[in-house]
Amino acid sequence: MPTFFVVLISIYLAGNIYIFRRGAQALVAQPFGVKVLLAVLFWCGALAFIGSFLARNTKLPVVLAHTAHEIGTGWLVFTLYMVLCLIIFDLFRLFNFPCKYGFYISLFLTLSLLSYGYYNYQHPKTEVFNIVINKQTVHNEQPLKVVSVSDVHLGYGTDKEELKQYVEMINAQKPDLILIGGDLIDNSVVPLYEEKMTEELAELKAPLGIYMVPGNHEYISGIRKSMQFINETPIRLLRDDVVTLPGGIQIIGRDDRSNKSRLSLQELVKNIDPAKPVILLDHQPYNLSDTENAGIDLQFSGHTHRGQVWPVSLITDHLFDQSYGYRKWGNSHIYVSSGLSLWGPPFRIGTDSELVVFNITCK
Repeated sequence: MPTFFVVLISIYLAGNIYIFRRGAQALVAQPFGVKVLLAVLFWCGALAFIGSFLARNTKLPVVLAHTAHEIGTGWLVFTLYMVLCLIIFDLFRLFNFPCKYGFYISLFLTLSLLSYGYYNYQHPKTEVFNIVINKQTVHNEQPLKVVSVSDVHLGYGTDKEELKQYVEMINAQKPDLILIGGDLIDNSVVPLYEEKMTEELAELKAPLGIYMVPGNHEYISGIRKSMQFINETPIRLLRDDVVTLPGGIQIIGRDDRSNKSRLSLQELVKNIDPAKPVILLDHQPYNLSDTENAGIDLQFSGHTHRGQVWPVSLITDHLFDQSYGYRKWGNSHIYVSSGLSLWGPPFRIGTDSELVVFNITCK
């Protein structure tokens, strides 16, 4: 993992050096003082990402920490699209089609994309699926409404004000049951306590309960600290646990892959009644054929974000057998969510933030 981050930071810095050099060429006619000022602002933005990550467990004023986080992580996507645009103009120049204003056009296109991506991120969509499970429960008259979310990433990125909007969005569905597919917490529990986010989470309402499994970010934040925070909310955390709801529906909550000692799915299904409906929560959607073979009726996962922005979404589509959306594997219904919020950069380009509603009928 450290090697991965070293490579990632090296590529990131190389991309910023490339943008800086192209910018210096475009601004060659500007006064020296202007160039120095823009250079300082540029590198403050570029290095804010590294600074915000290193300071994630530091108690800072909320507004300052939130701003630094959004600038720092947002610069990742700024770098991505600026580099892609500038490479295109460099290729034009290579084939004797130079463009005098290539840098400025690249900057305009990038900022336009980021504006769209920010707007899109701020407006999550609601996906509704009607699921029929060919098993009986005690009460079969009305469909069970299950609101499912993943990857909220509470912290300096997703703050208390955004959490309030998400809670209102969830409660507006009047769910019977709420499921959280991991990564409720981002990189640290410090901002969650600073903003008293337990107050908003306490407003979640579902008569059959609120259940959650850990994601990899609960481990990044420190699994014990994450558990302590979640225990102060109405959410019940499942780590290789099985819960049977009134009526007979069973929920299997798998611990995240970050725990190398977690139980296998085959071990977990020994504790269920296969004649009754089974819902599986598993943060990372790997080995989905095991889900089908284990007789799971519905699996809900997250983790992928579907890459958040194009063309990263092409990579996640390649890495996962199912990186996003609904698919039926044999008799198993599997849904991989792109997440209600996101990690890092506050942009959705080519993907959407979402809340997922399952209307489950058992017969």
